Amino acid sequence: MSPETVPARPVARHGWVQAAATVLTGLAVMVVLATLGLWAAGAADLPDGAFPRVVTATVVAAVGGTLELSGNAGELAQARAGLTVIPLSVTLAGALVIGAGFLRPLRHRAVASARELAGWAARIAVLWLLALLGLSFAARKTFAVDVGKGTLSDLTDLFDSTPKVGFTTNVPLTVLFGLLWLAGVLVLTVLVAPGAPLPGRLLRCQESVRPAAHAMVVLLLVYVGLGLVAALASAVTRGHVAETFAVILLGLPNLAWLALSLGQGATWHGRVEGPFGLSMPHVLDRILRTPDVATLNLRTLTEYDHGMWWLLITEVVVLSGVAFLMAARSPARVRAWQHALRLAVALALTVLMICLLCRVSAHYGLSLLGIGELGGGLSGELFLEPQLWQAVGLGVLWGLAAGFLGALLARPVHRRGKVETEPL
Repeated sequence: MSPETVPARPVARHGWVQAAATVLTGLAVMVVLATLGLWAAGAADLPDGAFPRVVTATVVAAVGGTLELSGNAGELAQARAGLTVIPLSVTLAGALVIGAGFLRPLRHRAVASARELAGWAARIAVLWLLALLGLSFAARKTFAVDVGKGTLSDLTDLFDSTPKVGFTTNVPLTVLFGLLWLAGVLVLTVLVAPGAPLPGRLLRCQESVRPAAHAMVVLLLVYVGLGLVAALASAVTRGHVAETFAVILLGLPNLAWLALSLGQGATWHGRVEGPFGLSMPHVLDRILRTPDVATLNLRTLTEYDHGMWWLLITEVVVLSGVAFLMAARSPARVRAWQHALRLAVALALTVLMICLLCRVSAHYGLSLLGIGELGGGLSGELFLEPQLWQAVGLGVLWGLAAGFLGALLARPVHRRGKVETEPL
């Protein structure tokens, strides 16, 4: 009697319609978050109908695009402006949605050929390229800056020097960095997702890379979740609801992942001057608002608020938890020193990413008749930079310690003998 024939699982459908749905859904989520966040921040009141263009520029910045600011205040005045910041709430939401859309047609698959994955990614990339071009040409606007009433307003009217600020995109760089952002999202999705299919030749790499990569994504998302709870609590207890929701919708990961690095002992340097400010947490604004460059680390934070020691405690608890998760998802034959080494490398790369993405630089100003910078609400500066290699080195040390601890904690839950990797 011949064995029964098992019908083959139908080939995953991942054509142009599915690619378009993935790209459009990702963009829609990013636009909605940017719109709500900027509205909460008061950007809806910008003159000359600039709000939709600012929303577009925010989405461009979220995917790595390059924005160029310019100032103009007539022949007798000069205006300057510059901004380097990534709205990571928008970035994270877009990455999660596009990653989920990329995996959806491949679910229930154990193995996928490199050609199949490349073809599916290429369809998304082509449509993403068209979207980047549209965003790049739409994110351009010049509008006047309100100088209020009084002598300054009279002078600007007299000399026809009303300050204007404009922004545009560097199209080639925006397209380049936007495509690199998409490539990074798709590669990380395949590396991190437990059910993502891999080419047969890469199946051996999954036990050394995937548990560590998955643990780092869990670490980052847990910190975002904790940051959300802290932000909502701040909005309830301290007010500033609109400003707090603007932070949540635009830059919550910026603050949450900054807290992650500070909990490890990393040092950042920065300064706040003028009308720039941070609505939450207020301790950052107090530390950074100094005449000179300020130092931001656990020591300076606890000098202002002893409760900031919770950053260290949270770091120990959360990192131990993800280290345990990593070890529990790995085969039993993996030794403790291997867990420690893999987590050290993964955490060092994660901290490096945080340091590169969470940097902030913003400034603007106006000078009239060549006489310095006008004060008040017409000039300001905000910057925050990490001590990069110190932070990365601390990430290595924390990873080594947590990796050993996680391996020890996970020993009782390991399956006996050689644990087979799950089909991916």
